[in-house]
Amino acid sequence: MIRFARLPLTANIREIQKEVNLLLNNQWLPHYNRHDYEGSWDVLVLRGLNGNSQQAFADQVQHGDFANTEILAQCPEIERFLNSLACEKRSVRLLNLKSGAVIKEHRDLELAFENGEARLHIPVFTNPKVAFYLDNHLLKMQEGECWYINANLPHRLSNKGQTDRIHLVIDCEVNDWLRSVFQHSESAANMVSEKELWDREKELKRQTIQNLRLQNTEATLTLAATLEQEFREKELAFSDPLA
Repeated sequence: MIRFARLPLTANIREIQKEVNLLLNNQWLPHYNRHDYEGSWDVLVLRGLNGNSQQAFADQVQHGDFANTEILAQCPEIERFLNSLACEKRSVRLLNLKSGAVIKEHRDLELAFENGEARLHIPVFTNPKVAFYLDNHLLKMQEGECWYINANLPHRLSNKGQTDRIHLVIDCEVNDWLRSVFQHSESAANMVSEKELWDREKELKRQTIQNLRLQNTEATLTLAATLEQEFREKELAFSDPLA
């Protein structure tokens, strides 16, 4: 399983920076995972569920189809870059980690290349005092680069600089084109085995299933049953036949 990779994709960062500067006075939303951070971590939705710029969720638990928001129409260079990605785009957001803010270690369950979804990060504005750790690896992402991170792994970050850190974050569906891009990236050295990952995530899976059941709605109970079946299949696959 790939931990992270710098991809051979280049954005016209100076033009994107100009567009983002013009958006700074827009109504940015506080990130919805408020227990995961301290300080200010804000979101501007460029592509979201049902094209709603006021809906900051990046997954389909809330139900709906992903569509461009009216804000993306103000960003022709960002839209050009998105169109250059020959794969289906789901959520597209600008994430602003303000100066002095800290994001606590957390995981985005199942969000990984091997599970069919790849989260790409393009730093728009950053500074040398931003520290992004993925699975305890310090990633030094520079403005205009394109990075994949396996968000299913533990990650944390802080911005101890004097300026805000803004990333363009794109969730893509994996297809043959994206697989080809990954084959030309420096990702081979950043692997973790499926068994190692499963040993790390079992308890989180159990907690997720329990929390879904406590919500006790038709949708959450159905999802809990699906996750429990997947859990049992994984346990069986990785169990020691001699144990």
